[in-house]
Amino acid sequence: MITASNKLEKLLREGNYSKALSLAAKLPKLGKHKEQIRLGHEANQHPSFYKQIGKNPDQLVADGIAALKERYAYLTN
Repeated sequence: MITASNKLEKLLREGNYSKALSLAAKLPKLGKHKEQIRLGHEANQHPSFYKQIGKNPDQLVADGIAALKERYAYLTN
């Protein structure tokens, strides 16, 4: 059986951060990284909205990826 953790590990190892953010944003236990991962995913999906409200979507995505790497570092070691 392939779990969400297995899928996430594969995506992280492949460097497919867009899909990894999408998957991780749906997971319930993200701890202190929850908001950054969620915002990174949302900014990746809707960059024009975040530009309209004065946010830098590229920075939000980069912050989300950094939070994802920190939260799931144990999967890629």
